[in-house]
Amino acid sequence: MKKEKYTRREFLKFGTLGLGAVLMRPPRFTLNNALISASLDPKVKAPRTFLVGSQRGVSVHKLPDDSSIIIYQLGYNDIINVYDQVEGPAGPSWNPIWYRVWGGYVHSGHLFEVKYILNSLNPNIRPTGQLAEITVPYTQSYLYNNAQGWIPVYRLYYGTTHWIMDVITGPDEKPWYKIKDELNSAELAVPSEHLRFIPDQDFEPISPNVPPGNKHIEISITYQNLKAYEGDTLVFQTKISTGRITVPGDFHIQTKMPSKHMGDGDLSNDIYAYRFVGVPWTCFFQLEDGLATHGVYWHSNFGTPMSAGCINMSIADAKWVYRWSTPVASPEDWTKNGYGTAIRITR
Repeated sequence: MKKEKYTRREFLKFGTLGLGAVLMRPPRFTLNNALISASLDPKVKAPRTFLVGSQRGVSVHKLPDDSSIIIYQLGYNDIINVYDQVEGPAGPSWNPIWYRVWGGYVHSGHLFEVKYILNSLNPNIRPTGQLAEITVPYTQSYLYNNAQGWIPVYRLYYGTTHWIMDVITGPDEKPWYKIKDELNSAELAVPSEHLRFIPDQDFEPISPNVPPGNKHIEISITYQNLKAYEGDTLVFQTKISTGRITVPGDFHIQTKMPSKHMGDGDLSNDIYAYRFVGVPWTCFFQLEDGLATHGVYWHSNFGTPMSAGCINMSIADAKWVYRWSTPVASPEDWTKNGYGTAIRITR
């Protein structure tokens, strides 16, 4: 075979392209075959990245319509590129957004937008803990066991929040963060580059000069929306998802937790028995049934009931409610209790 010869300029060019491909490859993830690299052409809009949040997976249709031919299936936790979004002519009415993916269209409801952002190690951790958020589609946490060594435990997802307690040497002998689970006090290891410290200014209250008694929230089960008022002035509204035990009534926010490990309905001491780890920006308003407003990282199907009873909303919207409402929580507060903002839920 004839050996190709290249000039130094060509060699450097090819070497740079190869390095770019390595750097652009998502770290530590095995992506679905449908994931296609973004075009280097600046005229072409870069695709967005989404994760499949439904344990049953989702169907890719030929057209943006549930009755259209199914081309293939995407599984739980698959990561895909989205190239465009359209409104499906057949809806559904509460969320008609469909995404164009490789080979067809998928409804947006059970997809969750994610990013790949790596972070530098930050050793400046408060003695009481530092709240941080996951900045990659998902990462694996590990628990150290004297008999078995490092054991994989929870998969932690983009946008979830966790309390960092220390910097330790991880399973790969690199610096990892030690996080503490607020529910069962388990101390887990997570790659440090996958967590971003949440700055103190992100806890600063919104509209702090408005008297707490002048703030109230209205939630409609029928219209699947949440509205926040200062007096009679509407200052915020968003689509939500209620659940099967969400009932009308008057409530008050009683407990705030910026990171909450929520169960799957089973009461158990088993560390593996709980599914929703690091649920962000939680405001409990009914403690008996554990009902709260909070961000979700497993769907974006707002406008229709999706929960057991909590008020699901986007992480950004849940963070706004957390900051705007009372009681006011500080960056050090794992839990903040108090008789807070009124919530009225109507049919």
